[in-house]
Amino acid sequence: MSRRRLRSDTLATALTGAVLEVGVLLREWRSDARATSGVWEGSQFKAEADAMAHGALSDRLRALEPGVPVLSEEDAASLVADRPGVHWMIDPIDGTASFVHGYPGYVTQAALMEGGVPVAAAIYAPENDVMYAAVRGMGATRNGDHLPRLSPAPVGTGALIDNTPEPRGVALAAYRHFGFGEYQESGSIGLKLCRVAEGAARLFIKDVPVRDWDVAAPQLVLEETGAGLLRLDGTRFDHRGGYESGGLIAGTDEAACAEVARWHRSWSGGG
Repeated sequence: MSRRRLRSDTLATALTGAVLEVGVLLREWRSDARATSGVWEGSQFKAEADAMAHGALSDRLRALEPGVPVLSEEDAASLVADRPGVHWMIDPIDGTASFVHGYPGYVTQAALMEGGVPVAAAIYAPENDVMYAAVRGMGATRNGDHLPRLSPAPVGTGALIDNTPEPRGVALAAYRHFGFGEYQESGSIGLKLCRVAEGAARLFIKDVPVRDWDVAAPQLVLEETGAGLLRLDGTRFDHRGGYESGGLIAGTDEAACAEVARWHRSWSGGG
């Protein structure tokens, strides 16, 4: 086994261990009213557990890779204009609303970034006890089992996924236009992206702002299974510059995502 492969395997194991430990804490904290209390910041609800999970995950990652900075949704000072060449990108709780209101659709997730690209990632869904992980060039796993490469499929086959009980807004328009016959409800962005990566869903489209910490970790799982991920305008996520994008499209392959992006431009009046 090469030195690089040994290093990657060791890092992946340590990363999933750290994310798992924080997920277990989150599951325990849900019974504490203090952890689920919080305040609204614009359209985002910030629970006390967000800050608690940030501290717990950041501490573990700094111990894992001393000197590598942690960029987090919960630490505004870390979100610098000139990103470090190597850093962690984390979302301590992706799906805070699900966490607070008793739904299972939340995750904790982290990605190691090099040059604006995720190279190792872990996403853990505590209530379902499901761990997704990936290392660039080495594939992706679900609870340790290898996820196969996805085969291209016409848009409209399989299930469309979103976070409402039934498709609404742009999801409803896509559901009708492409002729979907199945729909799934799920909470966090990260979890929905992983559901596409494992083939359980075939399309996820979102037309409101998404942030890099929502996307970085599951992006690697998607890429390692051959799935596609584009911004809503059809461009790729490169994790450079600003941290916010106007939406996203995830599908079984990049060609499918590009087809949905073209449809969306027409549907939304963008040409």
